[in-house]
Amino acid sequence: MIKRSWIFLFFVLFLFPACSTMDVAGPSQENKFVLLASTIGPIDAGIVGALEEGFEKETGIRVRHVGAGTGAALKMAEKGQFDLVLAHAKSLEEKFVKDGFGTERIPLMYNDFVIVGPAADPAGIKGMKTSAEALRTIAAKKATFISRGDKSGTHVAEMDLWKGAGIQPSGNWYVVYEKGSSGNIPTLRYANEKQVYTVIDRATYLSLKKEINLAILVENDKAMLNFMSLIPVNQAKFPRVNRAGAMQFIHWMTAADKGQIIIRDFGKDKYGAPMFFPNSDAWRKKMGK
Repeated sequence: MIKRSWIFLFFVLFLFPACSTMDVAGPSQENKFVLLASTIGPIDAGIVGALEEGFEKETGIRVRHVGAGTGAALKMAEKGQFDLVLAHAKSLEEKFVKDGFGTERIPLMYNDFVIVGPAADPAGIKGMKTSAEALRTIAAKKATFISRGDKSGTHVAEMDLWKGAGIQPSGNWYVVYEKGSSGNIPTLRYANEKQVYTVIDRATYLSLKKEINLAILVENDKAMLNFMSLIPVNQAKFPRVNRAGAMQFIHWMTAADKGQIIIRDFGKDKYGAPMFFPNSDAWRKKMGK
């Protein structure tokens, strides 16, 4: 297994060249950083960076992340080279914990998915109350639909929505984007280029809203809520895992007066609406939920 110090040195030298290599010197450095494997959407939206910056400013502990679809992020963490995972696919998360790679699923935040498409809406789904009705209509009319197709959290959520609609999508109208594993932003840009339908998280849509002309056509369906969890990697399985640092970061992110406030306010000034909503146990208790 690659030592944590070498992993951190890789981050410093290749991902963060402005940092001094002097920062990694000394035997106590082992617990001075946390490595996070994160689903791509929250990274692209900027909330992961905001949480890392706030935590480091308060504690002096550095957090560095690698982004991938939830399935790939969990696979990376199965090698024991990360301390923590941020994911949004319940079934994959539960399997990760059941198989002994993670210790528990800890609620952090949520947003929601929306169905977007051309403003002209050739399938006629605009304003439909449920994703199931909209997806059945898209399939019946064979309107082109773009899927990430990469077993990411977004793809898993999309497939759950098709299942809820009673449809196994297939045919020329159902297109798996060949670069879907690169994330939601490239996928949404591709759907915009082709002027077709897709399922995407609201944060990604808001971040690109001024650059694209696809419209939100179906929203506010409970089936499209997008819950995100933190999973500490199991130190009993991987002794080099920095459990103390990971748990300190988790406690800070889930604290009602710290990370949850950042999540609550993130994006409001720029987009006029929140991109994510707090969902930790401490937050829900504070809000009486």
